[in-house]
Amino acid sequence: MSIKRVLVTGGAGFLGSHLCDRLVSDGHDVICLDNFFTSQKSNVLHLLDHSNFELIRHDVTHPIWLEVDEIYNLACPAAPGHYQYNPIKTMKTSVMGAINVLGMAKRCGAKVFQASTSEVYGDPTIHPQPESYRGNVNPIGPRACYDEGKRAAETLFSDYHRQHGLSIRVARIFNTYGPRMHPFDGRVVSNFILQAIKGKDITIFGDGSQSRSFCYRDDLVEGFLRLMATDDSVYKPVNIGNPNEFTIKQLAEKVIELTGSSSKLIFAPLPEDDPLQRQPDITRAKELLDWNPTIELDEGLQRTIEYFKSINTDDFRAPTPNY
Repeated sequence: MSIKRVLVTGGAGFLGSHLCDRLVSDGHDVICLDNFFTSQKSNVLHLLDHSNFELIRHDVTHPIWLEVDEIYNLACPAAPGHYQYNPIKTMKTSVMGAINVLGMAKRCGAKVFQASTSEVYGDPTIHPQPESYRGNVNPIGPRACYDEGKRAAETLFSDYHRQHGLSIRVARIFNTYGPRMHPFDGRVVSNFILQAIKGKDITIFGDGSQSRSFCYRDDLVEGFLRLMATDDSVYKPVNIGNPNEFTIKQLAEKVIELTGSSSKLIFAPLPEDDPLQRQPDITRAKELLDWNPTIELDEGLQRTIEYFKSINTDDFRAPTPNY
């Protein structure tokens, strides 16, 4: 195996830190770049003593000059409460961040990977969602800063590939969970687990019939690495997610069961533009990457519950006033 110099933007975040773990353990020289808006230094603290790991505090919306072989662009707040807190900044992170990493990749001749999202499909009218589906996104709604920002980033990646022959990879990530999720990210898995272990009522937005497909973080990172390792014929987006679909109410009931909590379910209005269903068609990932998730929801939730029981939430800073 050849040792590569790899940049991970957003590398101290939930997924970025686990990606850094894998790359460091594989012997690559890893540069982790993060502005620590929604991430924690504690996520990568254990890597700081490794000679092949470097941490840089930097905002990806500003140019930076580095010499690298591969770039994983994961920088962007991903939880609705965080990306809606400063929507203009969120759009800048997706668009200007993409421009900056693509410019670096062009200069260095590096492969560059974009962490896109299932949010590019909006509130889908096709179910499950294949990569060929163009989406149903409200361009002026409260989620648009993230949804349209990620769509614009995909456009930039595609145009750099067409115009400059850049070696690109694009992963459309579906709901992912696991240890190192920020306790105040406001996502449904972390919310439900924290409420359950604290004995609070579990808040479900809507009637709980809306569906999601939850992918454990280890499966997702494996998908990233396999996608980056493919040849340059794989430049179009690839869905990376677990196709097993659950309603939000089913998720809440599983969390209560696994935590042994006495929490009750309470219901609140569904936020504007919140998708009613979300399930990946992963045919492309199976065929091109020989990838299929292996961690079932019960096992992944149990590992995540153990993580949340092991941390002191007072050690975490809420990134925005939303939580």
